[in-house]
Formats: sequence, structure tokens, C-alpha cells
Amino acid sequence: MRNLNDGVTVILAISIMLLTHTAQAATLSGRVLFEGTPPEAQSVGADADPACQVSHPDGVPMEEVVVNANGTLKNVFIYVKEGSSSQTFETPETPVVLDQRGCRYEPHVLGIQVNQPLEIVNSDDTLHNVHALAKNTKEFNLGMPVKGMKLTKTFTAPEVMVKVKCEVHPWMATYIGVLEHPFFSVTNSEGTFEIKNLPAGQYALEAWHEKYGALTQSVTIGSAEETQQIIFQYKG
Repeated sequence: MRNLNDGVTVILAISIMLLTHTAQAATLSGRVLFEGTPPEAQSVGADADPACQVSHPDGVPMEEVVVNANGTLKNVFIYVKEGSSSQTFETPETPVVLDQRGCRYEPHVLGIQVNQPLEIVNSDDTLHNVHALAKNTKEFNLGMPVKGMKLTKTFTAPEVMVKVKCEVHPWMATYIGVLEHPFFSVTNSEGTFEIKNLPAGQYALEAWHEKYGALTQSVTIGSAEETQQIIFQYKG
């Protein structure tokens, strides 16, 4: 766990409901709350690249900490860290899309399964570079000079998290959680998340944030219609 700045508290509230129409399978839903004074919004000038400046004349907003209007945190990766090793899962054929748009990566945080296709798109009329700093998969560093260009890559081993950056535009970064299973989610602009179809059992559930680090707590899923609430809390 990483140390936090003084005065910052993050709470992860999770509701667990076992679905009766799926035998012993649960949907985990919740939200990540932010308590404390939100950091001042930061931006970086993009005037070195005219194509980027057109999209962001006042500077490119940084996404390290995004506190939503309702006091929640965006871009928190929620996933089952332990407890699913006895299960096997088919590799999805549908690709996960990582777009370079407005000289930013979209989305800023995402999840993908091992060997699932990652479709990387350049939607900007300028040169971008995709440098995946993977440790458990072979690192790749690819230039994408043409608008509309697409590349497809895969990660061959689980890793939380893989940082991807652009060597041309240093402010551009995204984080990818690579897992062997489909039990993961990312908090949205309402600070909420959902993980579906989790079988009965004991699990370690983890919340990962780019700046505030990770917290892990045990979750036990038992009989049908069971409900629980779990709180993860960071205190400065």
C-alpha cells in the first residue's frame, strides 16, 4: 500500500447481491468515495504540437486524480485479486479499444483478459507512439503516424497495472489491468462500478488508484440473496 497525502481519505463502498437467476453467482456493485479537499486541477500546455493545441487550447487536463461532482473518484480499477485460480475462462474474441483522441488516451484506466485483443487506434492527425511498459509480457514500443491507423496487440500474462505512455507527448498515459478472469471494473464519472457473475466462494477484492495506491479486503459469497457491504478506506 502506498502512503497518502495528508488530509485525504478514500472510501470504497461495495454492495454484494447474489442473483437468483444465476446459480450461486453474484453481482458486486459499489462506488468509490473521496473525502478531503480535492487537489487542484492540473493541465499541461500542448502548444508544441498544433494538432494537440487545437483540441486543448487551454492545456491538456491531467487525469491522475479525477474527483467527480458527487464526491467520488473516477478511474479506480476494481478487481478480484485472489480466489478465482481454480476456475478457467475463455479468452474473449471481442477487442478492447484504446483510442488516442485529442492527444489523450481513452480510456485512462481499463481492464483486459490475458490474450484478449487490444485494438489501439490513432484518431488524431498527428504522430503518436504507444510504449507499453509491461513486465510480465514482452514490452512494445510502436509509432502510429497516420490518422485512422490501428494496431492489435495482446498481453500474454496477468499484470496489475501495465503503464502505457506516448514518447512523443509525455503527458499521455494510460493504465491497463491484465487478468486471467473477467472479474474487474473501473469506476466511472459517478464513481460507481459493477462486477457480474462472480461464483460463490472466498475472494480478495482490490481497489487500485494511480495516486492513492491499493487496498485489499476479503469477500465471502455464500447462499443466494445474501447481501454485504465492504468499506475500503484510505486515511491521510
